[in-house]
Amino acid sequence: MSVQILLQGRITGADEFALSSEPAEEVFAGRLHWASLLSEVLPRALIAELGLSKMLLGSSGGDQFLLVLPGEVRAQAEEFLSQARAGMRQMSGASLELLWAITENLGDWTVVRKRLNEEMQRKRGTPLAGAGLAEHPAEANSYDSYFASEMCRKLSAAKNIGWSPEAPARIEINGGKQQWALGASPDAIPFAQHTALTDDGHQAARAAVLATRAAGSPIWGLLRGNVDSFAVRLRRLQSIEEYVQLSMLYKQFFAGEVEVVCSLPEFWRKVNLLHTGGNDFAIYGAWDALIAFARELERLFARFTEEQLKDFPGADGKTITMALALAPDVGAPLASVYERAGDRLRVAKSADKDCFYLLGRTLEWKQLTDAADLKDELTAMVDDFGIAPQYIRDLCGIYRETKRGPRSKRVERPWRFHRRLNRILGASRARDFQKARTNLIADLAGKNPANIKLRPSGRVALEWARLSTERPPEAEANA
Repeated sequence: MSVQILLQGRITGADEFALSSEPAEEVFAGRLHWASLLSEVLPRALIAELGLSKMLLGSSGGDQFLLVLPGEVRAQAEEFLSQARAGMRQMSGASLELLWAITENLGDWTVVRKRLNEEMQRKRGTPLAGAGLAEHPAEANSYDSYFASEMCRKLSAAKNIGWSPEAPARIEINGGKQQWALGASPDAIPFAQHTALTDDGHQAARAAVLATRAAGSPIWGLLRGNVDSFAVRLRRLQSIEEYVQLSMLYKQFFAGEVEVVCSLPEFWRKVNLLHTGGNDFAIYGAWDALIAFARELERLFARFTEEQLKDFPGADGKTITMALALAPDVGAPLASVYERAGDRLRVAKSADKDCFYLLGRTLEWKQLTDAADLKDELTAMVDDFGIAPQYIRDLCGIYRETKRGPRSKRVERPWRFHRRLNRILGASRARDFQKARTNLIADLAGKNPANIKLRPSGRVALEWARLSTERPPEAEANA
């Protein structure tokens, strides 16, 4: 009886590849889709080419995969992965990298995992060791037509994807020697996709179109999120069965729930899904829809971990952090906003866990509810009491933080700000208005007149209300 081996593969450099050479919107989305699908297609193709059972696929997706193979196919597996690696480097301009580690399936899982990690670290430390001397990667944009056409436009309507040994890193739409369905069936590849359409229903809506569908300011943004301490949670697992089970649970949550939320009436015309992985996602669209999307997905994730991870001690892997980046202008490149959202996500994770970076501040999820309530108070002043939207912009100007110069003086008379605040909110004698105004001032500035520093939720609420009440220039002209 041959000894079983475990083969763990990992794909790195996806973000670097997607962001290289300032890609167009469809090219950028296609690059992300291709890099995401590789970790699903390659292990399935390897099993199919070796004539082995599908049951040997342990886990896949999220830029990594795990296989259980008979020991006698080790050389064939390594040859397959070497060819796939060369093809990936060729198509990505050497930005995308495939690493793998192989060890015997002997001993406790913690020991086996340690051996796999040590080999993976060794290969990471010597990235040129496996590179062929005759390898000549193409330029980063040489395959842009493939990514835009096949991996973006055609993939959005595809039912099947395939693979052929002649192009070991290329994913084919509705073709190929080996083929798999896309969907939720047991043998299908789970791939979440959602694209809003233009008003005529014939084309995908670009970011600039999605911006016009926002309530208030015509701005689009990009939302990214990932699970907190996900790697720590995986390291604490005690068996390969737990590892496979938990990896698949997370992947199915993001592939399933994110797509379901995108299809809800308040989101389906306002957002485009870019990516879902084993523990993360990225989506772009109208700024107001992304905030509501983040709140709904966090609620679903909390319910998911409460039900599925109740037997696993500790908080690792049970919370999610997100970050929203707004485009500086309607025509901003999608790649640059994606990169900015990634920077904001790292800022949020360095400050805390289980939080949301929104409109310049990192909030705990419970603080986001406070910000939403305060935003509603501010917008009610405009909608119910006729206060001009300009006044909210003035409030933002009062409390907007700026960097102090070396000669700048500290404000010594904060009551002047509160007096101006009273003027901005109006002088109506109506009882309801006065009550709303008093509550709003207390929520914004507190009861201490010497304290003019807003809470983070208050600062977010002001910006949120400003974006909600500002209208496009043409709407102002027609008013």
